[in-house]
Amino acid sequence: MLRLFALLLVCLALPVRALTLTQVAGDLRHPWGLAFLPDGGYLVSERPGRLLRIDAGGERHLISGLPPLAAAGQGGLPPLAAAGQGGLLDLALDGEGWVYLSYSEPGDGGAGTAVARARLQKDALVDWQLLFRQQPKVAGGAHFGSRLVLTEDGYLFITLGDRYTERERAQTLDNHLGKTVRLHKDGRVPADNPFVTTAGALPEIWSLGHRNMQGAALRPDSRQFWAHEHGPQGGDEVNLILPGHNYGWPRVTFGEEYGGGKIGVGQSAPGLTAPRWIWVPSIAPSGMAFYQGALFKEWRGDLLVGALRGQALLRLRLDGDTIVSQERLLTDLGERIRTVKEGPDGALYLLTDSGQGRLLKLTP
Repeated sequence: MLRLFALLLVCLALPVRALTLTQVAGDLRHPWGLAFLPDGGYLVSERPGRLLRIDAGGERHLISGLPPLAAAGQGGLPPLAAAGQGGLLDLALDGEGWVYLSYSEPGDGGAGTAVARARLQKDALVDWQLLFRQQPKVAGGAHFGSRLVLTEDGYLFITLGDRYTERERAQTLDNHLGKTVRLHKDGRVPADNPFVTTAGALPEIWSLGHRNMQGAALRPDSRQFWAHEHGPQGGDEVNLILPGHNYGWPRVTFGEEYGGGKIGVGQSAPGLTAPRWIWVPSIAPSGMAFYQGALFKEWRGDLLVGALRGQALLRLRLDGDTIVSQERLLTDLGERIRTVKEGPDGALYLLTDSGQGRLLKLTP
């Protein structure tokens, strides 16, 4: 263990190559999710509740069928709890014409993360289907997660936050707080999920013991599911998410209470799965992608992570399933990076998080 975390503190001692940032679109309202359209355009979700189609020339089009907050409940999507960290969050596209969206949904007791899908037709969303609701709903506007990951074999992974005030429930299987969930793309629970036959467990749960996961991706060569999560004061983590594993929060953590103070029993405990990488102090990670394109050949297989508080793009190098080094990029950008995606052209695309957020394209 000591050797592993000694390795984690080693930073990549290579010269930073020249990079080019091009703005695709600006003046976005806290953009959160990004997907690439077959015609070369982009879908971008904004946390306050708008979904935009941005064409290849940068012109934006408002997608209808997604109700504004003043008219919540119309068009098949429930109201959004667009306060604090909540609102319209991640999105994903499959090859069958479905748009998947995660959002914070209000209801009895407060709010929770929900996931729905619809079809995009002429800048309108139609045929809404609700796939998932986080239970229970909790008061407050923090720790909704969430990222959506679709697999080629027809599964949907959802990352969920502990909703901040309910962190102890991340360790029990009768709720969705601090969990990852695995569903079929139509919302059905797979028969081979790890807790399907566990008495008292919600069968859609894939893993437990998480805090607030705002980045997730499949590793291209192995199809492994990876995610990262915000620690408290320190202790942000990258994890290889395995079925049925417990990642420890809040029993173990590399962070501490805000203002100081121990959380749990320490940094590790028997039966709990250790992180593959940690950041102390916290960088507030958000968005992640394994790079496999041709534009940055020396980056192939690397993990790219955005930083909100850290205001940088992090390139993590792997040796097998072990992250061995880190390189900080775009440190002079001075913006919170919310989302990182590899485009069909091999470029990297970033969303910056602010009331004047931007969609940026990164090339050599």
